[in-house]
Amino acid sequence: MSSSMSTLRNQFLIAMPHLKDPNFEGTISYICDHNDEGAMGIVINRPLDIRLSDMLAQLELGGEGIAMPVYSGGPVQIERGFVLHSPLGDWQSSIEIAPDICITTSKDILEAMARGVGPDRTLVALGYAGWGAGQLEKEISNNFWITCPADSAIIFRTPDSEKVVSALGRVGIDYHRLSSISGHA
Repeated sequence: MSSSMSTLRNQFLIAMPHLKDPNFEGTISYICDHNDEGAMGIVINRPLDIRLSDMLAQLELGGEGIAMPVYSGGPVQIERGFVLHSPLGDWQSSIEIAPDICITTSKDILEAMARGVGPDRTLVALGYAGWGAGQLEKEISNNFWITCPADSAIIFRTPDSEKVVSALGRVGIDYHRLSSISGHA
């Protein structure tokens, strides 16, 4: 992370319209960590064709009837599960990213969700988005991404199709007016 750029932890990373990478085209990611070694985030608007009840059944945890979608969190370690949630709770492997947003990777949170006693707000993802040292900063300087402050309501309550527009609207940007052509002044 360059000294000219502060951490992007607890920020949204929104793909510019000209970013045609199939892993990120049209996405909004929540940045969970960002430091000198790189960045890690979860794509929050790409539901998979799988429901949480299906995943819980595959893990033999029960949870029948939970219609919540499971998301494609990114192209790295797509077999690994991540749960963004609020409030923090007492799970084996949780990190508080912001006062109202945590990430957990341990199975105990899924067990609690299957029993109906999990966190109030959740987003379950398989895989994550990762960037090496300096990679994300370079992509931002090349106009592939827009960053803006994260909002838990967008993660947990906003329909997937509205997340990008809602996040940009919070900082006064009209997504529909963004150009699909990039450049530098």
